[in-house]
Amino acid sequence: MALVAGLICLLVYLRALGCGFVNWDDQDYILNNAAIRSLDANLVTWAFTNHVVGWWMPLTWLSFALDYHFWGLNPLGYHLTNIVLHAVNTGLVVLIAARIGNYTVPESVPDCSRWLTTGSLLLGGLLFGIHPLRVESVVWATERKDVLNGLFFLGAILAYLRYVRKHDTGSPGAMRDYLFAVALFCCSLMAKQVSVVMPVMLLVMDWYPLGRLRRVGLRAVLLDKIPFFAFSVAMTVFTLTIAVQDNVLANLSFGQRLVISGNAVFEYMRLLLYPVGIIPVYIIPQPIPVAYTAKTVVVMLVCVGIVASWKRAWLPSLWLCFLLPLVPVLAFTQNGIQAFAARFTYLPSVAPAIAAALVLIVFCRKLVGEVGRGKQLFVMGLLAMVLMIYGVTTQRLIGVWHNSGTFWTRVIEYQPFDRAFFYRGLFYVDEGNYQAAVTDYTTSLALALSDGFPEAFNIYAFRGEAFAKAGQYTDAVADFTNAIERSPQPLYFYHRGLALQAQGRMADAAADFRRAGQAQGQMRWFPQ
Repeated sequence: MALVAGLICLLVYLRALGCGFVNWDDQDYILNNAAIRSLDANLVTWAFTNHVVGWWMPLTWLSFALDYHFWGLNPLGYHLTNIVLHAVNTGLVVLIAARIGNYTVPESVPDCSRWLTTGSLLLGGLLFGIHPLRVESVVWATERKDVLNGLFFLGAILAYLRYVRKHDTGSPGAMRDYLFAVALFCCSLMAKQVSVVMPVMLLVMDWYPLGRLRRVGLRAVLLDKIPFFAFSVAMTVFTLTIAVQDNVLANLSFGQRLVISGNAVFEYMRLLLYPVGIIPVYIIPQPIPVAYTAKTVVVMLVCVGIVASWKRAWLPSLWLCFLLPLVPVLAFTQNGIQAFAARFTYLPSVAPAIAAALVLIVFCRKLVGEVGRGKQLFVMGLLAMVLMIYGVTTQRLIGVWHNSGTFWTRVIEYQPFDRAFFYRGLFYVDEGNYQAAVTDYTTSLALALSDGFPEAFNIYAFRGEAFAKAGQYTDAVADFTNAIERSPQPLYFYHRGLALQAQGRMADAAADFRRAGQAQGQMRWFPQ
């Protein structure tokens, strides 16, 4: 079933092979990243000693370098790698579900036909693999770190489950599987640091469903986790140090971080069950809506209710295995403008998918002898229909990532903020549709000015560039002048000089070229 789940997942995502790169991080990670364009010792040194874009992820950089070696800058190869990795991860979820099922399915439940058990595992795996929330992690080339981290994370979980089974039964090879789990955990950290929570998740699993706390005691369980915690703490300290050095942490109060985090958890639960309205970028609205506080209260009440039901170990265990992988990406360590993001559900969705598979197994076994085979097939058919709906929604969302135009159009439909229009304007410039770019830049500028955005001068400059490429040099000069008045960047003088030169104003152009000095080339964004 693991192979079947992986193949189905692979087929569902084949449409992504026709997608290109998008102008949202793909430039920094791939297109303009000269470091990945060689496979040599310099690459390895760079990958392990640099923290580009605020993250240390050497294995992710090495994987991009391998793609570049075989594909150059052809996006097809990068998408193919992501799809294959995700298909493998889907198969791993099925294998993990099967092993956990050995601990959770009550012996009192009568056995049933093999097809019901395997079908339930398949449906559970696909609930993870083809869920619409996976699209961002799989189809966005930059999110290689998600699927690569997922490969090592799920591999470590599977190896740990093998270790537990062999250790408990006295079978040979237990230590080998244990060391393999530790090694895979370290690899996951070198792909994306979100897996720092794995040691705590393993402790939760030792409580339920593995029951090791009862069988071997807390001391033995904690001793098993010493290497995991050592690497996790070291990586956490290292990551926070990098974040402080690179000044990537957003300036938010604790109260703001709390309600943004609560809203995010609420939305992740909603989208997991009702995946409607998924967009590539959810920004933090200003001011933060009252609804965020209301959703935070709901999440807190859920937490209280789950704690109160701790005797039903499966419920708090499931909740913790869903919540813990979210902790590193909640607003408590906020480093961007996003309120939440679909890609952050990659690891948190594993536990609910496995739980769904195991519930199906128990439910289907209870049906045996109580209802006929036809009703059993009807129940499985309904669940398959839900997966088909998810698959169709996933196919539609893959189209959102076709190019930067479709990407930002989707965002604008749901959340029309200033930078969404700006980035779509960049796409239109690249496509040679300068009038459409001017229109989007104008909308972006109006929104930025109304919000008091301090870096709005950049939008003047980029609109000036679009005007110049469209041959509207008077408007271009006016925009470059506005940009210079707000932030006299040498590059702005260079581009205004080009526009003045095109108007035949040679003396004015020469004066601007002198002010520009050595600055020249295409327009770029300048921070305040």
